[in-house]
Amino acid sequence: MTEPLAPGLHIVATPIGNLGDLSPRAADTLRRADRILVEDTRVTAKLLRHVGAKVPMSRYDDHSSEAERERIVAQLGEQAIALLSDAGTPLISDPGYKLVRAARAAGHAVHTVPGPCAAIAALTLAGLPTDRFLFLGFLPARAKARSDAIAEIAQLRATLVIYESGPRLADTLLTLSAKLGEREAAVARELTKLHEQCVTGTLGELASGYANAAPRGEIVIVVGPPSEAQTVSGDELDSALHAAMADLSPSRAAAEVAERLNIPRKRAYARALELSRK
Repeated sequence: MTEPLAPGLHIVATPIGNLGDLSPRAADTLRRADRILVEDTRVTAKLLRHVGAKVPMSRYDDHSSEAERERIVAQLGEQAIALLSDAGTPLISDPGYKLVRAARAAGHAVHTVPGPCAAIAALTLAGLPTDRFLFLGFLPARAKARSDAIAEIAQLRATLVIYESGPRLADTLLTLSAKLGEREAAVARELTKLHEQCVTGTLGELASGYANAAPRGEIVIVVGPPSEAQTVSGDELDSALHAAMADLSPSRAAAEVAERLNIPRKRAYARALELSRK
């Protein structure tokens, strides 16, 4: 007879495309759990059939109430409850951290069953530095908020990992190019599936490539860190400042150009003042 699973919350990573990536431990956990919390019962039902698990499912997502979370936590002392996302590792751009926090606060055991994660998979394919990276999840949908979010991390010396949808991909790549300059980047999609693809190039090249061809599937954008010493000639700086100062004050134009060209703001501002006096 199979021993029961230890009571508590079990965070289980599931495949992002290829069912062969489900670990034996994850499959065993799903078969022995008392209940499984899922985002979409239709999606998880296919996985449970694949592993031969006949376990009741309950919906748990961003819209779940605090009362529902409290009911789940109250059961963790006696039941083994597994938390899944539709694909990949739960809590990574998915709901769940409040439940984990509440379970810990109540003194219940929390176990992790690690496995696939699209962000990490994309990093391994991109050929960009992986010693320091920042996961940004999905950027804001509105253009101004998205631009501001990118500006906040423009000077960070780290590889950036971003989730995106096909219809928004070109616009996001254009904004990244405008705010970060021509950094090396990669667009990874359909990870672990039959048509897995990773396209590399500069942000501008990728934006142009996807401008009229929005791809299908879930997408990860990986952007390399700023170069150690990005050289910008005087002519390039002047050209950028002239264009920006057509609509902006010298100080605002200098700030925008410095951010885009990844140069010291002091240099851009000093030159903007010189140009404004001519």
